Amino acid sequence: MVERVVVGPMNTNAYIYSEWKKECVLLDPGADAELIIKKLALINMKPRGIVLTHGHIDHVSAALSVKLHYEEHDVPVHIAIHAEDARFMGSRARKAHSDAFGDEESSGYERLDEAIADLPEPDLTVAHGEKIFDADLLVIHTPGHTPGSICVYSESQGLVFSGDTLMFEDIGRTDLPGGDRETIIRSVRERIFVLPEHTRVCPGHGPFTTLEREILHNPYFN
Repeated sequence: MVERVVVGPMNTNAYIYSEWKKECVLLDPGADAELIIKKLALINMKPRGIVLTHGHIDHVSAALSVKLHYEEHDVPVHIAIHAEDARFMGSRARKAHSDAFGDEESSGYERLDEAIADLPEPDLTVAHGEKIFDADLLVIHTPGHTPGSICVYSESQGLVFSGDTLMFEDIGRTDLPGGDRETIIRSVRERIFVLPEHTRVCPGHGPFTTLEREILHNPYFN
C-alpha cells in the first residue's frame, strides 16, 4: 500500500508505505503533522519508522511532531536519514539550513527559524545498500541534490521513492550548497535507471511517473 499526502508550502509529497496490516513506514513528513496523523488514523496505520530522503526543511519539518505524537501513545518511532545529511537535523540544523537556503524566501517557509527550531537528532543513519525497518525498502544513495540524498526502492512492489533526485521529466535543483548537477545526473543514470523500466517513481514533488517514461522523455537525459 502506498498513500500520498501533499504537505507544506512547497507541496511536498509525504508517503505512507505498508507491507503490513497496521504498521507502515512514513517517508518525508515535510509539514502539516496533524494532516499526516489524521491520514494515518483514517487508514488505521501506525508508523514503525520515518525515512527522510534528504535533509531539506520541506521534507523533514514534521518529523518530530509525528514521532512525539505516537511515542505519547507508546508507539516508538525511529527517524532515519543518510549520514551525509544528518547535519540538517538536531543541534546542527540551524546552521545547515541557513547555509543551504540563506533566507526564508529561498526555503519557501515564511518562518524558517520556527520550522527548524525543534528538528530532532536522527535515531539512526542509513547507507547505500541497506534494508530499513525490516521492510522491503532498499536505500540507494543518490547524491547531487544534497550530498546525502537517497532513493528508497521496493523490488517486490516495483516502486522507488525518489525524493528530490528524480521527478516527472525533471531532476532536483542543484543550485543550493551541496548540490551538483553532474553528480545528480550520474546518480540517476548509474543507480536509478538500472532498475526495471516498469518501476513506478514516487517523487518528492509533483505527479507519479515511471522509469521508462523518464528514460525516454526526461530532458536532462536526452
